[in-house]
Amino acid sequence: MEKRNFAFDKVNFTLLAIGMLIIVIGFVLMSGSGSTETTFNPDIFSARRIKVAPLVCLFGFLFIIYGILRKPVEKTSESDVLDFNKKE
Repeated sequence: MEKRNFAFDKVNFTLLAIGMLIIVIGFVLMSGSGSTETTFNPDIFSARRIKVAPLVCLFGFLFIIYGILRKPVEKTSESDVLDFNKKE
């Protein structure tokens, strides 16, 4: 039975999942109560919301880009190696 060569391997999918999880964490860090027309909430300008959370999301997006661009390692079978060495 022939083995199919896919563009992504298990490591690529793991990197994509970790990147998505990091992005979700970044969005959770950005969330919180907002200001309304009658009350002002100074927490909307906290360092967590305007500095840390966007950087966490950016790191997650970069992690996903790396997961997409990473080239899977090609595994050669023994028969391919033996045929290559024969060269008659």
